[in-house]
Amino acid sequence: MLVEKVIGNINDEQFKNSNIDYVDIEWHEAFKKLHRKTSQSGIEVGIKLDNDILTRGLRQGDILAINEDNVIAVNIPKDKALVVKVDNTHLVPKVCYEIGNRHATLFEGSSHNEFITIYSEPMKEMLEKIGASVTVEEVQFDFNKSISSSINSHHH
Repeated sequence: MLVEKVIGNINDEQFKNSNIDYVDIEWHEAFKKLHRKTSQSGIEVGIKLDNDILTRGLRQGDILAINEDNVIAVNIPKDKALVVKVDNTHLVPKVCYEIGNRHATLFEGSSHNEFITIYSEPMKEMLEKIGASVTVEEVQFDFNKSISSSINSHHH
């Protein structure tokens, strides 16, 4: 099956009662145009998207296709992340700068002083050194809360 565009989301009214067959797209693959995946039920899915995906990205629940009684939708699996809490508001710019300076993806957390970024031990140590509280957690990255201008898996 070849998919060339996102046709909706599982939260859209017309798909609310659909059977869902998920295709796992890792968070760092969400902004790539080409994929070859297998759905959870074993359907081979080729994904060939246009340049719009480079800025929008695939999101949790995006519907790629309708196959008989099922919709094939994107699942962004949970991954290891650093959840960073900054109690001193004067440190917020420093924390965001240091994360960005390492070209790491940055997301808003659950409060104004919480941020989420990809896991790396050197990043964790650096953030703790400058005074942030850092925990390692499995999270599902929510691209609606992305602060970074791009998503990548670039590491120093």
